[in-house]
Amino acid sequence: MAGANERSMKALKEVWKRADNSLCADCGKPDPDWASSTLGVFICLSCSGIHRNIPSISKVKSLKMDYWNDAQVQFLAKHGNAVTKAVYEAHIPIYYYQPTYSDCQVLREQWIRAKYERKEFTEPGKQLPYSDGVKEGILWKRGRDNGQFVPRKFLLSEREGCLKYFTKQDAKEPKINIKIDVINATFQPEKIGNPNGLQITYLKDNKTRNIFVYHESGKEVVDWFNAIRSVQFHYLKVAFPIASDNEIKNRLTRNFLKEGYMEKTGPKQREAFKKRWFTLDHRRLMYFKDPLDAFAKGEVFVGSGENGYSVQKGLPSGTQGNFSWHYGITIVTPDREYLFTCETETDQLEWIRAFTSVINQAMTPQEYASKCLDAVSFPS
Repeated sequence: MAGANERSMKALKEVWKRADNSLCADCGKPDPDWASSTLGVFICLSCSGIHRNIPSISKVKSLKMDYWNDAQVQFLAKHGNAVTKAVYEAHIPIYYYQPTYSDCQVLREQWIRAKYERKEFTEPGKQLPYSDGVKEGILWKRGRDNGQFVPRKFLLSEREGCLKYFTKQDAKEPKINIKIDVINATFQPEKIGNPNGLQITYLKDNKTRNIFVYHESGKEVVDWFNAIRSVQFHYLKVAFPIASDNEIKNRLTRNFLKEGYMEKTGPKQREAFKKRWFTLDHRRLMYFKDPLDAFAKGEVFVGSGENGYSVQKGLPSGTQGNFSWHYGITIVTPDREYLFTCETETDQLEWIRAFTSVINQAMTPQEYASKCLDAVSFPS
């Protein structure tokens, strides 16, 4: 018996060591140490928890702590991540967001359920709930003034190239009509205080506006998210006919590079530093008095190093404004310097890393066109 067990464990380790099994099949996290004995995939601990919630589809076991019999090991050897992905991920739409281990729970759960439970990607041309160019339904939207979430009707239309929302179910005119090419959407469960919280941002008069929504159903809110990406993708295909699918895919919704509190001072650099919530959305650095504010109180354009932008650790000597946090950052632009302080050295280094990643990238023609934002100063 012991010998058979040793043979099974040795065979299991051989399968486990294969290159295609070195990353979690669902989120890409390195060194997965769990596997599904019914699907044949190697997964991480976090994704194994999601698999446990669909026991009719997937039965998971630890590769280190659980016993695997010969038949189960042979099943893993026959399948593995590459073979199983070829079946369950055969026809993923180019615009569909495939989450990683750094993404929130609802995105990862719905990705796993879409693959294995609903089998959305096994057949070519399958009609999907986010692929027909129009989506209409109710989302709970946070009120700008009172902070209460109320149900609002939303309508997404590829034909009209926009997203609308209405204050009443039977309203004929929308409260807001947002062009699809200025929309970003990113999941913000912690900020919104709901596991299905989605932040929709858009540009109006070249300034950013925020809408915070959620839906009780994780599937429904992720369908909305991918429907927005679908409509954006087809809109950009028409607007940029010579661009490749991957180039267009990279212009769809994006996560913020960094968010968090910093202190800031005004343009004269003699004012007291004030604590504000900052969001870095690629080249737009915005600050808010509260993380759930609908409007940014200020924005600054962060250009490239070759155009005179840089980030420096610390504050200029002789900085006069009073500040309570002591880990400084200086953003240098062709016109002025912006001064910030962070509460911890870790925050400081993370912000510097995020700014550096942007500054090291060459600017696109579209970014040159929006460079006028660099003239926007940070009021108090």
